Amino acid sequence: MRILVVGAGATGGYFGGRLAQAGRDVTFLVRPGRAAHLREKGLVLLSPHGDVTLTPKLVTAAEIERPYDAILLTVKAFGLDQALADIAPAVGPDTVIMPVLNGMRHLDAIRAAYPAALVGGVCKVAATIDSEGRIRQLADFQELAYGELDGSASERTARLDAALKDAGFAARLTPHVAREMWEKWVFLATLGGICCLMRGTVGEIEAAAGGRDFVLRLLGEVVKTVETDGLAPSPAFLATVTRQLTLKGSPMASSMYRDLVAGLPVEADQIVGDLEARARKHGIDTPLLSAAYANLRVYADRLGRS
Repeated sequence: MRILVVGAGATGGYFGGRLAQAGRDVTFLVRPGRAAHLREKGLVLLSPHGDVTLTPKLVTAAEIERPYDAILLTVKAFGLDQALADIAPAVGPDTVIMPVLNGMRHLDAIRAAYPAALVGGVCKVAATIDSEGRIRQLADFQELAYGELDGSASERTARLDAALKDAGFAARLTPHVAREMWEKWVFLATLGGICCLMRGTVGEIEAAAGGRDFVLRLLGEVVKTVETDGLAPSPAFLATVTRQLTLKGSPMASSMYRDLVAGLPVEADQIVGDLEARARKHGIDTPLLSAAYANLRVYADRLGRS
């Protein structure tokens, strides 16, 4: 299976790199600047699961010559429109597009552009690009889950599963991928909201006076919105995420918070704003979620002006 990984950032670079290391036919679609860096330095993964330097196959948008069997879409939400235009020559009648973007709004854009190609996808990895352009994994979890959004079995997802398994990370074909996408949004919106609004880690927020109650209230707003607008998270997921978000001394922080601290663009609209808009549509009162979104919009607007 010929796989095109759109983006060689923290997520695409990590999973695509592991697939390439395992001998899969992987090409990275990258911008000219990133291509020049990777050709000079290689794709470097620094990980608890083992460090590796790879010489990746690279292509820019203008160099795509024919369709790929599968496209792993790993760009940030604010780069989605350009990415969908760039991959046009790579999409054929049997191409599968698996996005691992945050939130749910991207599904509508992909369906509009390539209605027959979309399957669901969820990634779990904590990784970042360091000052030398290397991909550094920050924790040992690493998983891709995928499947048809309607829960059905299909030949194309079976082929995708065969290509992704046994490549150095957990890979799982599931009939519940849509629910897992909503669950990941619950986690990301809550974690991003608490870290960015309070400017701290989970442990720092929990230790503050009223911190635990604040976290639980924001989580409750997010869960109520998702239960109303999407697919309700499972009890097991809620138990796990509640424990993770209130763990004493936890150094956990959202990638959105790390981007904010670094002065980088953040996915404010996709992770927090879209959820807040869905709450308003249903008449759900979300004062903490709304405060988190307003806070992020002040930051994003200031960054845009500068």
